[in-house]
Amino acid sequence: MIRAFNVSKFSTNCYVLGYQEEEGEAIIVDPGFDESQAAEQTFDFIKDNALKPKFIVNTHGHPDHTCGNGLVKEKFNIPILIHRSDATMLGKTGKNIAEFFGFKNSSPEADILLEDNQTITFGRMTLRVMHTPGHSQGSISLAGEEMVLTGDTLFAGSIGRTDLPGGSEREMQLSLKKLASLPNNFAVYPGHGPATAIGKEKLNNPFLRPFCPDLPIE
Repeated sequence: MIRAFNVSKFSTNCYVLGYQEEEGEAIIVDPGFDESQAAEQTFDFIKDNALKPKFIVNTHGHPDHTCGNGLVKEKFNIPILIHRSDATMLGKTGKNIAEFFGFKNSSPEADILLEDNQTITFGRMTLRVMHTPGHSQGSISLAGEEMVLTGDTLFAGSIGRTDLPGGSEREMQLSLKKLASLPNNFAVYPGHGPATAIGKEKLNNPFLRPFCPDLPIE
């Protein structure tokens, strides 16, 4: 199962992925909640579905995706995973960044540093780490069976900003090309906004269409 929770003042999507089978192992992706109410909503869902979180996974290091890491780690005593290129955005530096943007909470340092093509396994699900920089140096997407979580790289009809520190227009283009290589039927769960599909974005997203020139325009 996958369940999205809209959290933080930037309307971040926090995802819980897991199965009630296989001992109920689950992961929590981008817990950007800065308020206890949003955290409790997520925790109640986990409890009601008898899930046992195994990892906290951040698609990148911006505080609207990471500021709830500490709350989750305190609750479940599980490690924080992030790509090594964004690891410096957590811990002491991350606290300064979070405070600058007005967040009350921030993330402890990462426990496990991710690399491109590394896999994350929990229960019967395995996600492959796709390093998709552009929005930040360490942005990742997480590809599973017929689905991908794209963080702030790819949105429905749009893409993430590249003008923030660590952003790169050139790297964003390479990352979008990588995502465009996924099958059309892959569901897309972005860091903000509604879910979509790779095929739909190939057809209608002006930022993805350059990598799919032979597709008709709907």
